[in-house]
Amino acid sequence: MEIPYTVKPRPDTGLYNGKLGMWLFLASEVMLFGALFSSYVLLRVNAQDWPRGADLLNVPLATGNTILLITSSMTMVMAWAALKMNDFGKFRKMLGITIALGIAFLILKGFEYNDKFSHDLYPATSTFYAIYFTLTGLHVIHLLGGILVCAWHALFGKSFWEKHPEQFTNRIEVTGLYWHFIDLVWLVMFPILYLT
Repeated sequence: MEIPYTVKPRPDTGLYNGKLGMWLFLASEVMLFGALFSSYVLLRVNAQDWPRGADLLNVPLATGNTILLITSSMTMVMAWAALKMNDFGKFRKMLGITIALGIAFLILKGFEYNDKFSHDLYPATSTFYAIYFTLTGLHVIHLLGGILVCAWHALFGKSFWEKHPEQFTNRIEVTGLYWHFIDLVWLVMFPILYLT
């Protein structure tokens, strides 16, 4: 039995099922991160004394992480474009670079966390650190999930692509939407936590 609308768009939405599902999932993620950012704003506005993130956090390291994620968004698009041009080898290369950039982000974040822990700075230290670890930790979990999905497609996707190239390309497009969302969350988080 064929599942309808895995390749062709649905007549009622103009989207294929995977893309529609991803947009609905991302809407729930917007609500999750929106609630956390709103909590941050409420706590900061009502605090008598609030530390400057630039004084407590490693801005150069976070800037490097920002560059890594922006670059990874470009390589993710290039991976999808390679599939549109029927070049699985280039797709695998570009997705591999995307994964490597994501892992590099996690490594730098690990250095940053290690520095905080070595100075006995934990979520319980202050409201600022509670927010910092909650937001960045949740982001790390999302990024790790994106890396795992990308790795699965890069390692085990060739046979599926050979049988169903359009459907596989759609899967990568949907994965790319998720990846870009993770990057966008970081681009909001970076100035809010690190620069203000």
